[in-house]
Amino acid sequence: MKLTEILSNGKLSLSFEVFPPKTDTAFDSVRQATKEIATLHPSFMSVTYGAGGGTSRYTLEIARNIKEHYGVPTLAHLTCVSSTRETVRQKIAEMKAAGIENVMALRGDLTPELEKSDRSEWAYRHAVELIRDLRESGADFCIGGACYPEIHPESENQAQDIAYLKEKVDAGCSFLTTQMFFDNNLFYNFLYKIRQAGITVPVIPGIMPITNAKQVERAIKLSGSFMPQRFKSLVDKFGTSPAAMKQAGIAYATDQIIDLFANGITNVHVYSMNKPDVAAKIQDNLLDILG
Repeated sequence: MKLTEILSNGKLSLSFEVFPPKTDTAFDSVRQATKEIATLHPSFMSVTYGAGGGTSRYTLEIARNIKEHYGVPTLAHLTCVSSTRETVRQKIAEMKAAGIENVMALRGDLTPELEKSDRSEWAYRHAVELIRDLRESGADFCIGGACYPEIHPESENQAQDIAYLKEKVDAGCSFLTTQMFFDNNLFYNFLYKIRQAGITVPVIPGIMPITNAKQVERAIKLSGSFMPQRFKSLVDKFGTSPAAMKQAGIAYATDQIIDLFANGITNVHVYSMNKPDVAAKIQDNLLDILG
């Protein structure tokens, strides 16, 4: 099923994200985690693609397994930052052969090595180039793109960032998913601005449950996320107690999701980090709301 069908049905729903293992020895544990999350029957599950394509060989296998064995629609990530056009063409062919209908087209995170490399020699410098190749491949993919409510770290300002986002949508994106954020007002403001700019595709807010204090530093490093004082106070109070921090982080994420639902958002994507217990608890907290 294409995600645009899910996003247009008007029903409140959650989707969850999983990521492939970094090593062969971790594959079984990741597969078990994806099974447990799939049994929650989310609206869809996304499967990420490692920085620099490091875990790419597992992405398609996990996505196909979720779809075929658990009947959950999947969204397979595809990045292009360190790829040749021939490699990307091969990946597209593999996705098509596997029956993948939904692809998240991303430039991809930069590894330290890529940060130092000469970008002028890259086959792909921006996600929009990958989106065009996906659209022109002849495969009937539903293509998604990423967006940043708080501005992409490499953009000079939000106006420039939204202009680049419009290019991606015009190139063939059917929906967008946001980077994590911890203040819903930032998302609502961003949504207003992109609608004013003529971007009308569905936008799925991405929520990251912070279940341990160490995740805060990583979240800031990855996305430059603004941390509201309310959230900082939560970490200050409960950060030294793993159990308390986990409960508080799930409660905070749940509160964000309830607010989003109450303000007209119908699908929320949870960055569940291969944690079935976290995904299950959030879903349980919303049981009557989801209906």
